[in-house]
Amino acid sequence: MVASIVQNPLKLGTTLHLTPTILAPISRPLLFFSKPLQLRSVRRASISMSYDRQLAAAKKAASLAARLCQKVQKALLQSDVQSKYDNTPVTVADYGSQALVSFILEKELPSMSFSLVAEEDSEDLRKEEAQGTLKRITDLVNETLASDGMTDTPLFEEDVLVAIDNGKSEGGPRGQHWVLDPIDGTKGFLRGDQYAIALALLDEGKVVLGVLACPNLPLASIASHNQHISKDGVGCLFYAQVGTGTYMKSLDGSRETKVHVCATENPEEASFFESFEAASFDARLKLGVEVPPVRIDSQAKYGALSRGDGAIYLRFPHKGYREKIWDHAAGYIVVAEAGGVATDAAGNPLDFSRGRYLDLDTGIIVTNQKLMPALLKAVQESLKEKASSL
Repeated sequence: MVASIVQNPLKLGTTLHLTPTILAPISRPLLFFSKPLQLRSVRRASISMSYDRQLAAAKKAASLAARLCQKVQKALLQSDVQSKYDNTPVTVADYGSQALVSFILEKELPSMSFSLVAEEDSEDLRKEEAQGTLKRITDLVNETLASDGMTDTPLFEEDVLVAIDNGKSEGGPRGQHWVLDPIDGTKGFLRGDQYAIALALLDEGKVVLGVLACPNLPLASIASHNQHISKDGVGCLFYAQVGTGTYMKSLDGSRETKVHVCATENPEEASFFESFEAASFDARLKLGVEVPPVRIDSQAKYGALSRGDGAIYLRFPHKGYREKIWDHAAGYIVVAEAGGVATDAAGNPLDFSRGRYLDLDTGIIVTNQKLMPALLKAVQESLKEKASSL
């Protein structure tokens, strides 16, 4: 009996049912073997369940941030738009979204250490000429919190500035770090088009959960053959936790649905996602793709790809541009847990452990497992031809 236990180790979580007559003569050996098995089983269970609280907090934070952003977009005022040092348009919604997410995560997870890697900081808001903007941001944050019963005591302007500046963490390979893009796709937001609140959690440098709140994304497919969709049924929340899959529901709280990337193996049938203002890079000719592209801004592309609206997303920014981790972390795990894969142009996995930036080869490729080999080959051939023509 003891020998059989040694030669055929129990699967984790297996329970032995032994009669007293069998148990007595082997009680000591059984104790010796079962104890470490029990510990391993508990450890595996803790790994699969350990991010549930964080995911619940992330979903709440992203959903409320989406509510704030929707309110701003509906009544967008010219005074709500500023310009940062790099001339990127920034609205009160960017700052308000970051302050709101920061505050909610700390409030919902008080016993956990808090580190946030995020896009914005309060430097511009602390200037004298920005006091009107800061007041409007503070009012928006307090209105949104009050609408959900999150706090009885309104935040002061300094509270909002501190919450925004929580995002100055550098991240890295040790510990847990939240990663936030308060509005991914600011230009789309300003146009009234697609944008996303993108929130992810890193643990020891690995993305372990992600949430994408996409207020303007229809619940129905946006595939190219289905572009004329009613404005009813708009607003999606995608979320994923490592090892558990990707789910989608409406921002107003409909029943969740498990989603999967499309299963097409034929490159000719594989539609591409393209940004409205993305730098041009086209591997479609080499793949023989015949399906029209799906044009959509922001990490909403990752969400749409995770549910099979299209099959391929390529991002190849201009030379010298460094990708930030907040532009891809949430989308990456949403696609990965839906059965997809994302690499750089050399086929290397995306590495989110090196701080605020992604160090990668040339660009990012996202698709399903079956299409990746052909897509990677086509991309590399296109890059070689482009280089040789310079």
